[in-house]
Parts: sequence; C-alpha cells; structure tokens
Amino acid sequence: MGVCRGKVVVLDKIHATVSKRKLSDPEVSDEISRLEKAMVDTRHDILEVQRRVGEAMGASEGSIFDAHLLVLEDRTLIDEVLRLINNEKVNAEYAFHTVAERYAATLAAIADDYLRERAADMRDVTTRVLNHLLARKDDFDLRHLTEPCIIISHDLTPSSTAQLDRRKVLGFATDIGSRTSHTAIMARSLRIPAVVGLKTISEDLQDGQFILLDGFNGVLILNPTDQTLFEYGQLIRKQVTLEEKLRDVLDKPGVTLDGHRIMLSANIEQAGDTAAVSANGAEGVGLFRTEYLFINRDDLPDEEQQYQAYREAAAALKPRPLVIRTLDLGGDKFLSHLQVPTEMNPFLGWRAIRFCLQQEDIFGAQIRAILRASAHGNVKMMYPMISGLDELNQANALVESNKAQLRKSGVPFDENMEIGAMIEIPSAALIADSLARRVKFFSIGTNDLIQYSLAVDRMNEKIAHLYEPTHPAIVRLIKATVDAAHKHNVWVSVCGEMAGDPVMTALLVGLGVDELSAAPPLVPPIKFMLRRLKLAETKALAEFALASESAGEILTRCQELARQSAPSLFESRSSGETPAANS
Repeated sequence: MGVCRGKVVVLDKIHATVSKRKLSDPEVSDEISRLEKAMVDTRHDILEVQRRVGEAMGASEGSIFDAHLLVLEDRTLIDEVLRLINNEKVNAEYAFHTVAERYAATLAAIADDYLRERAADMRDVTTRVLNHLLARKDDFDLRHLTEPCIIISHDLTPSSTAQLDRRKVLGFATDIGSRTSHTAIMARSLRIPAVVGLKTISEDLQDGQFILLDGFNGVLILNPTDQTLFEYGQLIRKQVTLEEKLRDVLDKPGVTLDGHRIMLSANIEQAGDTAAVSANGAEGVGLFRTEYLFINRDDLPDEEQQYQAYREAAAALKPRPLVIRTLDLGGDKFLSHLQVPTEMNPFLGWRAIRFCLQQEDIFGAQIRAILRASAHGNVKMMYPMISGLDELNQANALVESNKAQLRKSGVPFDENMEIGAMIEIPSAALIADSLARRVKFFSIGTNDLIQYSLAVDRMNEKIAHLYEPTHPAIVRLIKATVDAAHKHNVWVSVCGEMAGDPVMTALLVGLGVDELSAAPPLVPPIKFMLRRLKLAETKALAEFALASESAGEILTRCQELARQSAPSLFESRSSGETPAANS
C-alpha cells in the first residue's frame, strides 16, 4: 500500500553458485559438524530477527519467522542432507543447497497460494545457512545507500524486508512474489509502499532512473510528468481521508443503511492472528485454517499441541465465535514423512475430508482437540470438501464417538458446539437441502467452488480469464445453497476471496448470505461498503444476476453499484500515463 517517488537502486540478482566438492572418508564427520554449526548459527540469526520484528511491529509479524525456524527443525530435510553427505561424500553447502532447493521448487509449483509462498521462506533460510557455511556476508546490505531511494530487486526475503530502514528505503518492487507472500505482508506491516510480482522489473530499470511507485494499484510509472505527480498528490490525500473513514467504522456493526445485519468475520491461520481480528473490527473468526499446525515439521502435531493452539485462539476471542476448519491437506500438500503416494491430479484426489475419514487416528485427535477447546470459548467446527451425504454422516459419527470418549474421561467440552460443512464442490451445492438437515451452518468456499464448477485452474495463465466469480452458474449455486440452508434455519457464510472483494459485497448480501469472512485487513473496506448499501438494491442486483446469462454483465452491474455506493474505495490514478509495469 502507499505511494512514493524517487530514484531507483537496482540490486544485483544473486546467483547462488554452490560448487560441489568431493570429500575423503575422514572429512565426512567434520563436514557434518560444519553443517550442524551453520544451522545453529542460522537459528540464532532468525531468533534475533524475530525478536527485533516482534518488538517493532508486534507478535503477529514476528510469528512469520516461525515458519523459518520450522525449516531448521524439519527432520526429513535434514536427514536427506545428511544422507547425501554420507553416501556421496560431498560438501555440506552443496548437499544442503541441493536438497533444500528441490523442496522449495516443489512448494513453488503447488497451486495453493499459501503453500506456494512458503518456497520463499525455505529459500530465505537456505541462503542464511549457505552464508554461514561459505563464511560470506549477508547478500542484502544497503549500508552503501547515501540518500533515500526505491529498491528494485528480483526478490526480497521476509528477513531482508524486516530490516529495511524507512529513512533510506522509500519503497520497493520485485520480479517475483504475490500479495500472500510473507514479504508483502511485512511491507504492509512496515507501511512501506511495495509492488511485487512484476516479472522482469529488475532487468527493465536501471540505477538512477526516477519512478513513481503506486502500491495501491500495483504499478510503476517511469519519469512521471508533473500532471501525474499532481494527480497522485490528490490520490494520496484521498487515501488518507479513506483510511480515516475506515478507522471510523472499525467498532461499528456490519449493517446496511436500512438495518439489515451481516456478520463480518476474519480468516486466520494461527492463534497469534487473533490480535489482527480485533484490530480490524472483525466480529469473530469465520475460518481458522488448521493446516499451519501440520506443515513444515517432521511429525504430526498431537492432540495436546492442537488443543493448546485452538484453546489460545478461542480464549482470545471469547465470546466472539471461532470457526475451526478441520484438516484440509492431502495429495501434494503433505510432506514426505507421511508417505502419501503421488497422484495424477491431487486436487481431485485423496485430500481434506477424504483423507481424514481414512485416517481416523489423525482426524480423531483433531476432533478431540477442537471439542476440548470449545470449553474455553465460542468454538464451531466445519468439514472441508464435503461432496456427499455419506462423508458428512461418517464425519458426524466420528464426532459423536469422540464426544463419548471425552465424556467417559470426564473432559469438559461444549455439548452444543455447532458443526458445519463447507460448500466448495458443485455436488454439495446441489444436495444442500439434504446436508442442511444435518448441520448448523454452511461456509461457501468460493475459490474452490468456482474452480471445480468451471473446470478452471486459475494458476494456468492460458485459461485464468475463464475463472469468473460472477459466472451465472456460480451465482445460481450460491443462491441454491442459501435457499436450502435458510429453509432449515441454517446460516450461511462465505469465506473465499469473493467475501473480501467490496465489488462482490452487494451481490452476496442480495443472494441472502448471512456472514462474510475475509483476511483481517480486508474487513474494514467490506464493512465500509456494507454500511453504504441498502438491502433493497442488493436484492435487485441479485435478481438481475440470477436472470442474466453473462458473467460480464453481472460484473459490470456489481462494479457500478459498488462505485456508486462507496466511490472513495475505488479512487485510482489517471489513466493518462503508461505504467512501466503492472502487477
């Protein structure tokens, strides 16, 4: 976010050239000792960065580096490195770089945004370990800067971003990355204007060039004219005013102009994120992704570890609700120690509820942990990727059997804890009436619902344009789900990306959705939009969408109503300049 202007400093792209060296038998043990020392030193480095970030920005931002520490504790990775050193008698830096880069490349290829971005974390840690092994200084050194500038780089690691000096670095842009990357999250926390994912910007620009960087719209403008600078000055003033307006709605309810109430919740990934829930005016958590507890580790979290995490979140939010999604991992998302076989199409394979129902020990431990946490707050639980009634019935039966275990042991839990199902597969939407008889709520995962309904992999650039949230089929599936739910007094939430887009707010409200749950920073603009809408006009928009045959027409109507209702959310730069690059 934010806008800045200044001279460019292009950082050289680091080419990690790690040479291979053959060892004699006596050298092997010394090489392993070198590796162990480098990893200990790296751990100290990361803990120090985490401490400084935590003190400067808070525990939530500091917890970003938990993922880095987990890389150093991944026994699968470490054992593979040790095998390479022992079996092939090669130097530690070559072995570590080879194994870690293979892991990072695998993560980078995954279609899941969250897991794909963890490749950057692994490469950050790898660079630190190699720096110690090769006795080289940190490649990221900006002490040579003599005046404020805008940094252009192929990439910036989270730890490098955390060390940026606002007095010297006005903003930055990178070739790679996305809004979900830890680097982008750090930039937002530091309030440093940034644009990531510009592909070739580090090759397109040169030191000393003058640019304007627009972090709001994701563009760079080379040699902006006086008129453009004036227009951006106006934009900055409008953004400051908008931020004041957004702060003003934080403590106000999510209600339309004519009094229709919508629950506005946040999506989180770990217990430490609950502070951001309150800070952004959310009324609870509509989606706690529990996968974070299971990745980047060499064993599964046991019941007690899970219970502590869920209890911490529930207690922090009480009496506000905490909706915990059971494990949504499987296929290509598991680490090798789980020995999950390779699948031709893992996203249509053995994952989520399908995996859990066949791994009752893993699923049972999570169910018991969630039930135990329900004694400490307003906890609800939901199952991901339900495709039919049999899966729902099996899952509910397991919950009942685990409740019986806890009762027998005298362990307290909320006997009336609400259980829901995620609607993210077309088959679930089509039998919503049957599902609604057996749950207390639905949560529509629009990302997967769109992907599965339209048979579109949005990470595939050749067909990404076919990924349309306003496709008539999606609109009708959402409406059918809502109608079936309300018929049985079941409430409906939306927790996918549609819920975090102010352009979609009116459509979702008009379709009858009861709750919108989005990333914490997206909650204020959604609330701002909601409080400027009338229920009657949202219903008129929904009626139009349900009768329409064109995704484009529906999107246009949504945009028109959104801009008419809250124009300050959509203030943008003049289109008179051609940007150097666009993210």
